[in-house]
Amino acid sequence: MQSASFTLASPSPSLSLLKSRRQPSSFSFNPRFDPIRASSSSSNLNSDSFNVNLSTRRSWSLSSSSSSSPFKLRPWNAPPPCYSDAETNRFEVKATSVPEAAGEKPESSALFKTLELGALFGLWYLFNIYFNIYNKQVLKVYPYPVTVTAIQFAVGTVVVSLMWGLNLYKKPNVSSSQLAVILPLAVVHTLGNVFTNMSLGKVAVSFTHTIKAMEPFFSVVLSAMFLGELPTFWVVASLVPIVGGVALASVTEASFNWAGFWSAMASNLSNQSRNVLSKKVMVKSEESLDNITLFSIITVMSFILLAPVALFMEGVKFTPTFLQSAGLNVNQIYTRSLLAALCFHAYQQVSYMILQRVSPVTHSVGNCVKRVVVIVSSVLFFKTPVSPINTLGTGVALSGVFLYSQVKRLKPKKA
Repeated sequence: MQSASFTLASPSPSLSLLKSRRQPSSFSFNPRFDPIRASSSSSNLNSDSFNVNLSTRRSWSLSSSSSSSPFKLRPWNAPPPCYSDAETNRFEVKATSVPEAAGEKPESSALFKTLELGALFGLWYLFNIYFNIYNKQVLKVYPYPVTVTAIQFAVGTVVVSLMWGLNLYKKPNVSSSQLAVILPLAVVHTLGNVFTNMSLGKVAVSFTHTIKAMEPFFSVVLSAMFLGELPTFWVVASLVPIVGGVALASVTEASFNWAGFWSAMASNLSNQSRNVLSKKVMVKSEESLDNITLFSIITVMSFILLAPVALFMEGVKFTPTFLQSAGLNVNQIYTRSLLAALCFHAYQQVSYMILQRVSPVTHSVGNCVKRVVVIVSSVLFFKTPVSPINTLGTGVALSGVFLYSQVKRLKPKKA
């Protein structure tokens, strides 16, 4: 609050008391106005001053009709106060000190984002665990991996359509040229999921994911062949424990068979081909499509591509009549297939949501941890027999994947 001081000059030696016209006996004011306090520091005329509060709506000034008449008070509207440079600077300092409490907002926002990211990682792992469990339960009694994969894409297509129809996610405007570019990605994405389900139907979940830990190896080879990206020494060194660990785990795997092994390897090749194609042809063409939208379009296209193939290769073997004739529990198969499909689409969506919030290196580290969680949970749930050497091989392979994700941060020095 700013105050102002006025100096009065009068023929009389001092001014001890002011009297109003209406109240000659005492000096008082209406409660709606601020009082005027007069003080005198010495007997000199120039030392007497009045402190007037300018923050009120009305203030008072002193006037006299003549030099001999007593002073009278009359109301007046004070002009805006003028501040000196020093006062202005002081005011600015006080103004900048006000938002100190606002410093808590960035901290709380950062905490919220951390909790949100942790929840997404938890959902990513949880959906992946349940997908592998339900999917394996279905494939153990229903050995038709192409049909199972087509059903998963069909459920994903329904989910995507609902998201777009209910405006839960913006429906993209995709041109025919963009669809032509996305088509190869949809093809390899479809093959990757079909081969993964073929492997899960033949071998244990833990072994399938141990083999799929070799994805970095295929990524390095394909990037060197088609993108000209030569790996550094440390990247190549990190591939050694990956390949060695998978080989050690394969030799000691109780459920090993070549069909399951090569299906998982083909899945690695397909998935990494998709990543290479994304870098090669999608860099400029699809800048307007985010990862979730691109995945949604690929899901719909994969269903359109795979549905006729499934009918041609495996026939109509998903009707209640066929399942009952095969001695299967219809409700159980349908329920588990639906849950597996929903978990499949959910963990893919959450994975892309995480990728939008963290760096690719952090995402790959999280993917490595996810594979460990899936392997351990599947071993415990299905009570898969695992030997100490098999455990060692799996651990070495996953350690190599973690090292690979770390050395990818190291950029080669330019000559």
